[in-house]
Amino acid sequence: MFFLDTPEPGIARLTIDAPARRNAIPVAEWDRLATSVTALPREARVLLIGGAADFSAGADLGEFDGFRQEPAAAARFRQAMRVGIDALAAVPIPVIAVIAGGCYGAGVALALAADIRVAGERARFAVTPSRLGIGYPAQDIARLAVLVGRGQAARMLYAAEVIEAHRASVIGLVETVAAEPWTEATILAREIADKSTLSIRMLKSVLSKGNGDPDASFDALFAGPDLAEGLAAHRERRAARFA
Repeated sequence: MFFLDTPEPGIARLTIDAPARRNAIPVAEWDRLATSVTALPREARVLLIGGAADFSAGADLGEFDGFRQEPAAAARFRQAMRVGIDALAAVPIPVIAVIAGGCYGAGVALALAADIRVAGERARFAVTPSRLGIGYPAQDIARLAVLVGRGQAARMLYAAEVIEAHRASVIGLVETVAAEPWTEATILAREIADKSTLSIRMLKSVLSKGNGDPDASFDALFAGPDLAEGLAAHRERRAARFA
């Protein structure tokens, strides 16, 4: 259900395509998600992820009866979901989630692992564990709280209410709402792809992890080739041509 291609130079696209189940993700597909994002072409500078209609209905609820009867299966589901989401979050280039339609449950956790979220006007969001009597992974709760604040995260988790696109934008769950989300996301991806990959990788590392030695990376980039090209482009009043 995850299909990776390169629609144009520098931009990779991971399409979620299981419309019959609204892009719900079975246990086995979380591992395939991890495999897909680790197979990105070296020349990719930005990754788009999303579906043509729904983003994802979340986990495949058809598997949940089995989880009730076999606790080890529930643990395997949690571990597989963690592997897939963490693999997406660990992609070193910017990831843009394109959310044209429904985004529910574990689908929200998947979108939270992206750097930027572009929603369509028909996008809808809900985090639904309280409707089912289950929990939500702690790491994904933390990501949600960082993005929208503790109070809004609590409201989403406790009430499990459906949020439309413009409200999602107001609370900070998405960065952009557009009539044509794939077009909007592609334009943004082109803007990012034109910039210094060395710079963006350093910036993403600090935004994502907040650890390591960002000052050393900051200092090292002054000796890198991209600064020379960036300064030359500035002096010559032209667009930079980064390697």
